[in-house]
Amino acid sequence: MRRGLLGLSQTTLADSLGITFQQVQKYEKGTNRVGASRLQAIAEFLQTSVSFFFEGQETIGTDTENMHGREITDFISTAEGLSLNRSFVRIQDPDVRRKIVGLVKVLGSTAADQDAFEGPATAPT
Repeated sequence: MRRGLLGLSQTTLADSLGITFQQVQKYEKGTNRVGASRLQAIAEFLQTSVSFFFEGQETIGTDTENMHGREITDFISTAEGLSLNRSFVRIQDPDVRRKIVGLVKVLGSTAADQDAFEGPATAPT
């Protein structure tokens, strides 16, 4: 996910580590384990902390905090989420950003949510 957020290819990461892009693929899929020193090198190249790779794991904090962390990680882990995030952060106008958030909320809401949002239906007069 972090590599994708930075717009880096597997080959670029592999070259920086002196390994093949296939090895990076295996790390990312979880086929091969990543040693501590290699994980540190990856974190440094991706300009993050090692703890970044453990987000979503059991941590100290409220269940709500953990749930939101997982939601964000799950969202950004998808191609759509990553693309949407990249595009959204490039929008400079705060009004446009608010309107996009409002649109997404409406599109993602259920019929019950819509009723609550619009208020009770009124009978025609």
